[in-house]
Amino acid sequence: MVNLVREIQPQSGIDPIVKLTAPDMERVNALILAMAGSNVELIPVIADHLISSGGKRLRPMLTIASALACGYGGEGHVKLAASVEFMHTATLLHDDVVDESDLRRGKQSARMIWGNQASVLVGDFLLGQAFKMMVEVGSLTALKILSDASAVIAEGEVWQLAAAKSLSTGEDDYLAVIGAKTAALFAAAAEVGPVIAGADAEVREALRLYGLNLGLAFQLVDDVLDYGGTAASLGKNTGDDFREGKITLPVIIAHQRGSAEERAFWAEAMEGGQTDDAALAHAKELLGRHGALEETVLRARHYGALASQAAASIPASESRDALLQVVDFCIDRIT
Repeated sequence: MVNLVREIQPQSGIDPIVKLTAPDMERVNALILAMAGSNVELIPVIADHLISSGGKRLRPMLTIASALACGYGGEGHVKLAASVEFMHTATLLHDDVVDESDLRRGKQSARMIWGNQASVLVGDFLLGQAFKMMVEVGSLTALKILSDASAVIAEGEVWQLAAAKSLSTGEDDYLAVIGAKTAALFAAAAEVGPVIAGADAEVREALRLYGLNLGLAFQLVDDVLDYGGTAASLGKNTGDDFREGKITLPVIIAHQRGSAEERAFWAEAMEGGQTDDAALAHAKELLGRHGALEETVLRARHYGALASQAAASIPASESRDALLQVVDFCIDRIT
């Protein structure tokens, strides 16, 4: 199999947005810590386990950068950015329970330490805190965007659960799932910035499309990394998608292009649960034989190009340039 994956080098692609948003992100991080507090001791302990585990905070940075790109000078973007991160963190806590994952961002998942019930309930607490901050901002439009995204994400989770282990899942269905499960929050994170800045409809739509396509590209790159990356680059165990019977785009492509014998293997693995290390090695060989990872990379680059095209349509600024660099970062996790 062609080696499509390399270790992430110093993150030059993400450095501009990190530098641009640093002052506001300090306030976002302080707010996150404050809002994760509770008199119920277990809540901040579990929340801090994930919040402090080294995530890039990419989604809240998109909110900050998109607001700055539209000339926003208020305080609401900080609360909305913190809300976005809480929504994402809650999703991760819930995902790890549904997927029975034992690793998250290179550490034991919360469910492995404190159990499924505590993880789900703390995720619910964080969602509640997220909506509390949204309301405090006072923008009904921003509240609608993020609340709609929350519902869409939940639908995506259920849709993915229904499609799990089913090789009848086609490419269009899969793209719809990741559009809901992953890209919806990217889109909302990028759209609420121009909303509170009072930007015109064209700019708002451009940034929504930027976030949506960036999210699709981001997830497709993760799909590739799961079969050819490292736990450090992915933030969870590689091969987890295969072991959990997740039908991702590389599997869909390899299954469609495979022989009858190869399709029988995929059925035994994904639908029948035969996902030991030997099966994973064979799966990787089949993905390489049919160019499934390369094809998935091409799709990721396509959505990355759409994201760049959308961002390029807004007025030139340091913030716009930083948003464009994020696209390169997301794609450059693979070569």
